[in-house]
Amino acid sequence: MISLNTVLTFLDERTKKQQIPDFPGAYNGLQFATQEPIRGIAATVDASLPALKSAVENGANLVIAHHGLFWNTPCPIVGPLFEKYRFLIENGCAVYSSHLPLDAHAEIGNNALIAKLLEMEIIGRFVPYENIHIGVHVRPLENRATLKSRLLQHFPSMKAFEFGPEIPKHIGISSGSGASVMGSLQKEGIDTFITGELRQSHFAQAQEEGLNVYLCGHYATEVFGVQALAQEAAEKFNLPYTFIPSECPL
Repeated sequence: MISLNTVLTFLDERTKKQQIPDFPGAYNGLQFATQEPIRGIAATVDASLPALKSAVENGANLVIAHHGLFWNTPCPIVGPLFEKYRFLIENGCAVYSSHLPLDAHAEIGNNALIAKLLEMEIIGRFVPYENIHIGVHVRPLENRATLKSRLLQHFPSMKAFEFGPEIPKHIGISSGSGASVMGSLQKEGIDTFITGELRQSHFAQAQEEGLNVYLCGHYATEVFGVQALAQEAAEKFNLPYTFIPSECPL
């Protein structure tokens, strides 16, 4: 039997949890405990009640999520939140969350794995947050058309703002929401940006600053890290593993 604490030690060390800060309200690490031995591990982007139920139905009682249970200031445990907590307790299910550590990680981070998926070499890092660089610079392909074609193979719902050079010189990748990154692209010298989602106002910014921007979906760009982490943990402890997908179109 594998105890929760045994798996937690591995997860905390693999994600470098103590070394990587996160946004206010986020909490990395164990968010909900269980006293039962771990029977199986599930990965999901969002720790929603449907995802948790699906994980339990698939035999897992440890869920590793990119977006965990906590994001805001304390709130009453009533309504849907109460139902979620009650479900976890009644089913002996634990939740482990890893947000920015699974964006920034050099091996199993979302950005590193997107670069690998696109067969693009990482040549640097950017998007500093409290001295930790989250995004990655990648070596440009021969032209913008090749990049767009490669992106569409893996992100068929991608939206493109192509106001930058047809032969990009500096390409950056930052998964999820790129809203906080847009203001620093010129300073970083990036002319082509791959991210998940932006605000409506960023369309005009891309026009004015002459940027290529490729929006691949917040959810779609953040499925990689949790899967890699959960798979590694499942293999290390010889436990069943499952990925819980979502129909989220955003």
